[in-house]
Amino acid sequence: MTYVMSLFLFGLVLGLVAVASNPSPYFAALGLVVVAGLGCGVLVGHGGSFLSLVLFLIYLGGMLVVFAYSAALAAEPFPETLGSGPVVFSMVVYMVGVVLASGLFWGGWYESSWMSVEELGEFMVLRGDVAGVALMYSVGGGMLIIGAWVLLLTLFVVLELTRGLSRGTLRAV
Repeated sequence: MTYVMSLFLFGLVLGLVAVASNPSPYFAALGLVVVAGLGCGVLVGHGGSFLSLVLFLIYLGGMLVVFAYSAALAAEPFPETLGSGPVVFSMVVYMVGVVLASGLFWGGWYESSWMSVEELGEFMVLRGDVAGVALMYSVGGGMLIIGAWVLLLTLFVVLELTRGLSRGTLRAV
């Protein structure tokens, strides 16, 4: 299980580096979907199967909207791929930064942090992720309302930024 989790985490870091270094929205949106899948795999490995399923479905719905907007606004006939020169250079720079940062914080990782939630108690009535979702809706209701308002504000900001010359959000580039 440790090898699978290490593979998920390594793929997650590589996907994040690919998203951060890619100027084309087509490949960046594909990289974000891969990163979402690997992140949900990490959650499943730690015992959060219900939470990872919900996050993956919600994230894929949001990514569909983001990909539609980015594909409509960036009409490049020949977008830069992951193999082009500037993208490879920035990926190497980001990976060197990740290696240096991991070398700086390497001493704090222990094997006991790989345990799932279900391994901590012998007679658990509920799974850890289901109890966490119930707690999120009961105690964290205010934070959910603030998060909904922030997402609504972000939607209006994005629509205003992409409006362009008073022609609405859809425009010819």
